[in-house]
Amino acid sequence: MPEGDTVRRSAQRLGQALAGAQLTLVDIRWSTTGEDPVRDARVEEVVARGKHLLHRFDSGWTLHTHLRMEGAWRIEASNSPAAIRYLRRADLRVALGTASWTTLGLRLGEVDLVRREDEHRLVAHLGPDVLGPDWDVAAAVARLSAATNDTLASALLDQRNLAGVGTFWASEALFAQRLHPWQPVGQLTLPELTALVERVHALMGRGFDLAMQSSTGERRSDRRSFVHGRVARPCRRCGSTIRVAPLAVGGQERAFFSCPGCQGGLAPADDGRDQPPLGHRRQ
Repeated sequence: MPEGDTVRRSAQRLGQALAGAQLTLVDIRWSTTGEDPVRDARVEEVVARGKHLLHRFDSGWTLHTHLRMEGAWRIEASNSPAAIRYLRRADLRVALGTASWTTLGLRLGEVDLVRREDEHRLVAHLGPDVLGPDWDVAAAVARLSAATNDTLASALLDQRNLAGVGTFWASEALFAQRLHPWQPVGQLTLPELTALVERVHALMGRGFDLAMQSSTGERRSDRRSFVHGRVARPCRRCGSTIRVAPLAVGGQERAFFSCPGCQGGLAPADDGRDQPPLGHRRQ
């Protein structure tokens, strides 16, 4: 699932393509509201709120979208063969275009068209946005510390605590702080939680500046993480074998990576048996 840094870069690119220009194409296929409120409107801005995108129109309406696991936005020159090809796709959910550029929302997990004053119904539950103008370390720590019985990993991924954090940045931050992902939040001191939150903010900020998810600072695809996606490979810090285990978050199960040598042992559901690298099929 794209995380807050990726979504914020998408907002920047979409805003650069659309903001201020008259819309010549409005095709919203998943909205129950219809397209009339934004037809012939102009996009004033496109902003990110955690993992959510908000297109704000001069008509006083907002298009809210969420990528979920497989969604993506593409930008193509209007009337180009690529734009025409994407407009014909069955998984197209939204298309907004100007005389110059066409933006195409594919496989979007959520699409809502609401009045500007109703945006809060969709995003008010979110905690402080790690990369947003409302970022507040103390507020984020307060929300995180209230989740006393949650594991550190699940608390970091709960968007009500910190908006924008996904499994990549959560796993990399916990590794950097040498914290066990399945340790209860209540076992950490306030200074430890503060240091963890500040680490998340620093890592995501650097990733945003690099324009890619990289906790190592490396740009090569096989060098961008310390633990995420590196199951069965040696830890870059201690040499132990990186492990993966299921993590329940909001009723869904996600794969979470950690180093048992640096982070205090195996996950509760990890039986210690050999794990194949990602993409490897057992015979």
